Amino acid sequence: MAILHQAELRPSKLELIGGWAPSQPWFSGDAEHLDSVGAYRFDDPAGEVGVETILVRSGGGPTFQVPLTYRATPLPDADEWLIGTLQHSVLGTRWVYDGVGDPVYLQTVGEAVIAAGDQAELFIEVDGQRVQREPTARVTGSGITDAVVPDLPLTDGIVVRAGAAETVVETGSLRMTVRRVIGGDAGTGQPADGTLTGTWVDQAEPRPLVFVSLT
Repeated sequence: MAILHQAELRPSKLELIGGWAPSQPWFSGDAEHLDSVGAYRFDDPAGEVGVETILVRSGGGPTFQVPLTYRATPLPDADEWLIGTLQHSVLGTRWVYDGVGDPVYLQTVGEAVIAAGDQAELFIEVDGQRVQREPTARVTGSGITDAVVPDLPLTDGIVVRAGAAETVVETGSLRMTVRRVIGGDAGTGQPADGTLTGTWVDQAEPRPLVFVSLT
């Protein structure tokens, strides 16, 4: 369960992504005019890290998948994955990371794929009451029979290879391929044990978003 706050963010999430995305090999288009077409979250079992993936588009271009983690303090040895910081009017300063370099993102997404899980339920505080909010994207893990999510290393045990359409993450016990460009011929040629698929407002047919293989 993810609790959302009615809060002001400076900069906004899209502004933060727009300032970072042009430096990535998978991005193309006008980063100053990004629109969100959907988002989904997973729960950190420890309740410390926000895990959200935002699907963005610039004009009539492709949809890009941007996994984010939000932390109250910096993630050690992870400066290369830091997208930036934002000021949250309720929670204060949040350090925002590219999820592919954050063990909590890898753990929660791996769990969803292996256990055939869904995105977290969303609730927002309204006048002291928690009101359920409909997600703008829905995801489902395929499941991997008789598998469990391995304990993942800290950031120094994560190897990331960013390509023009996807990012491959290897931890020694798990390989995860995150599709960055959704649609067209973008995809993975690697075999996978399980898949996370999703739908959103203008995408009724499920699309593969993340591939997971246990090694």
